[in-house]
Amino acid sequence: MTAPTSPRTHVVTGAASGIGRATASMLRERGHRVIGVDLREGEGVDVAADLGTPEGRAAAVAGVQALTDVVHGLVPAAGLAGRTGVPGDLVVSVNFFGAVAMVTGLHPQLHAAAERDGDAAVVFLASNSITGMPGWNVPTVEACLRGDEAAARVEAAKVDSVMVYPSSKAGLAWWARREGVKPEWAGAGIRLNSVAPGATETAMVEQMRADPLLGTAIDAYPTAIGRTGRAEEVAGPICFLLGPEATNIVGACLFIDGGTDAMLHPMAPQGWEVGPVDLG
Repeated sequence: MTAPTSPRTHVVTGAASGIGRATASMLRERGHRVIGVDLREGEGVDVAADLGTPEGRAAAVAGVQALTDVVHGLVPAAGLAGRTGVPGDLVVSVNFFGAVAMVTGLHPQLHAAAERDGDAAVVFLASNSITGMPGWNVPTVEACLRGDEAAARVEAAKVDSVMVYPSSKAGLAWWARREGVKPEWAGAGIRLNSVAPGATETAMVEQMRADPLLGTAIDAYPTAIGRTGRAEEVAGPICFLLGPEATNIVGACLFIDGGTDAMLHPMAPQGWEVGPVDLG
């Protein structure tokens, strides 16, 4: 593999495991500098912080800013599955508000990279559960898109966390589309996109398989390739969206699910329009 002529600085949250770890490893293999953020210290983690709280997010942003003046790419991959025993309000705080806080908090560093080197990019981790799990909680995502964490947590606590997970992920994909075209993002050379993985062999999926109520659902979804995905199969497209070949892509949501969404919805993806959703 040929190293890039101009190594860049990337930030990956959830860098200690799963898709975050695979993405950080792939970026490093390609010669880039990666600042890893995760809940706890460990291999590949440069900043340890809890993205489920405002204080933790502020600490994460400050920790990154202490290490670099420019951020060419940001992948807020940290997230929680909606499974038995995990509170829905915590899921929405980590998955949506933790991700958005990192992106908005590091806007100055993203802008600095775009001004200096011509381009910067953010890739959110959405999920094919947006279209594959009908009946997810709409008031939660509406509160997310209003930026009202207190209201989002109240709404999320009313339902099982399994139905909060796709709400949080839809919120990220919609936020990227709504905000990405604005002057302060695309207009400033910062591209916002998202990927929507299906079931991917990570620790999170293993935890879901062990769930006494929800475990059987993981392998129940059809795939055209006949198997679940691998973390590196998501990391590759993320790296593409971060790179110079993708500078004309803004506001996209790329499904990386072995064809599950296409099999469930042959003509067009469903779930993006779930009724009169207030996008804020």
